[in-house]
Amino acid sequence: MQSTGLLKPYFARTWPIYLGAFALHATASVVYAYFPNLLGFFTDQLQAGDLLRSDVARYSLLLLTVGAGHALLGGYGQYLIMYAGRLFDYLTRRRLYTHFTALSEHYYSRNGTGKLLSTFMNDVTGVRESLSMGINQLAMASLLVVSCLGAMALSDIPLYLIAASVAPLLFIPWIVMRFGPVIRGRSHQVQESLAAMTASAEEQFGGILVTKTFAVEPIMIERFGADVDRIRDHQLSLVRVSSLFQALIPFLGSMSLIASLALGGYLALAGTISLGDFVALTLYVRMLMNPLQQLGNVINTLQRSRASLERLNGLMAVRPDIVEAEDAVPARLDQEAIRLRDLTFSYPGAPEPALANLDLVIEPGMTLGIVGRTGSGKTTLAKLLLRAYEAPAGSIRIGGTDIRDIRLDSLRGQIGYVPQDGFLFSATIRDNIVFGKRDAGQTEVEAAAKQARVYDNIVAFPDGFETKLGERGITLSGGQRQRASLARGLLKQAPLLILDDSVSAVDAVTETEIVAALQEERREKTTIIIAHRISALKHANLIIVLDGGRIAQRGTHEQLIAEPGLYAELYAIQEEGGQHAASR
Repeated sequence: MQSTGLLKPYFARTWPIYLGAFALHATASVVYAYFPNLLGFFTDQLQAGDLLRSDVARYSLLLLTVGAGHALLGGYGQYLIMYAGRLFDYLTRRRLYTHFTALSEHYYSRNGTGKLLSTFMNDVTGVRESLSMGINQLAMASLLVVSCLGAMALSDIPLYLIAASVAPLLFIPWIVMRFGPVIRGRSHQVQESLAAMTASAEEQFGGILVTKTFAVEPIMIERFGADVDRIRDHQLSLVRVSSLFQALIPFLGSMSLIASLALGGYLALAGTISLGDFVALTLYVRMLMNPLQQLGNVINTLQRSRASLERLNGLMAVRPDIVEAEDAVPARLDQEAIRLRDLTFSYPGAPEPALANLDLVIEPGMTLGIVGRTGSGKTTLAKLLLRAYEAPAGSIRIGGTDIRDIRLDSLRGQIGYVPQDGFLFSATIRDNIVFGKRDAGQTEVEAAAKQARVYDNIVAFPDGFETKLGERGITLSGGQRQRASLARGLLKQAPLLILDDSVSAVDAVTETEIVAALQEERREKTTIIIAHRISALKHANLIIVLDGGRIAQRGTHEQLIAEPGLYAELYAIQEEGGQHAASR
């Protein structure tokens, strides 16, 4: 396994733990390697007929001491390695999550959360098992093999007999080199198919209500079954290779035992070696078989975890699209204007720019309305102001400073962004509202809920603001989720508030009340309101109409309805729709 990427800082922190564990395992192996010699001495003394009862007690006590010493030393060494393995879990998942938070929105749009969750859970667990169980078995097995071979060499057993007995084991390195890359490659296929299944499962569970509504359960079951079948096929392919690999190593161990029995037995009958040496030889070879079996399992585990490690290191190697400048300065959105100068932005691979040649000045304290057809670039502009996407150098300035030279925490800390989907966490309603202002008091929370016109809905629940929401806030209706998200944005009291179609799921009356509350609350603060309904924009100091990523019109509400264009068309359609609704 490569000790780079994630492993290098990990081993830099935990090497004393592993060193101590190896020392304990080495001592335990040396102690245990004395076991066959003791039995050999016992056998020779028994055959000679001069074994006394006191000798039996002495040998029993020695064997008990050897067994207990091996168990205690090896057990504590195993604990240290297991502890170090759990540290990898802890350290790596913290590093991964920190890394995830630094990646741009564009990265998440290209990589499903299911794949990231699979890496976060399955791959980390796979590497941890190799660093705990794998390294523990590797240390115990390899040190025991070395100790046994050393003890055999120091005994009275002829070296040629030892060489003949362990000769079949020399084929193990060739087997490892032959099977290792194959196991690693097939393990990688298994991990990729697991990630695909995790992504599919997350999507299926998230859309289960849609599946039931359209009564297409058999189709979705078949689709998910295909993902499961793919995992089965890849896992069986891996199992076939792994099983053959694990069978060959104990087979070679058996060949060693046969060689020691045949040749050692012949030499014992011929009187070349003593019966005690023969017993010790067979015990040593038998002792070698178990660690060799373990070595096969360990190598198998290490090859599988190497595929997981490569995936983890690959993820950690992804560089964020948004990088803070070394000399970045804080933002002052409460005092400085936002200037867009010839702003043009394209998504990677897109044939046309999402925004083109935008020129705009947003003065502190003004309310800017943005309206336009779907796909006209309204949300893209909001994301560029948040630096969720990177604007071209010099195209967005706050005061006289390029937005790329402003500290990210300062910029985003001074912006309250309320998206249309209004994502809520599986926490209490209060926890969701105070998400951007953790020290807010209950009075502030209630005031924000009242401004967002969701207070009455919240207090109607038995637990009020302490009501625990389900996944993605499913406890609330769509309009309630939007208004709870709006309360979160209002509570932050940021110098700049961006509402990205944030009241689309509420009725016209509630929308009017929310807009009036916004006018009062945000009187001296900058507000950008992106909306499809023009009624939410009438009070804005300036309204821009985006069409095809360009500013097609700009002005106040009164100016725009007085001139021909998209704004007047949308206003007429919505006014006509409102009159029809009122007449019913």
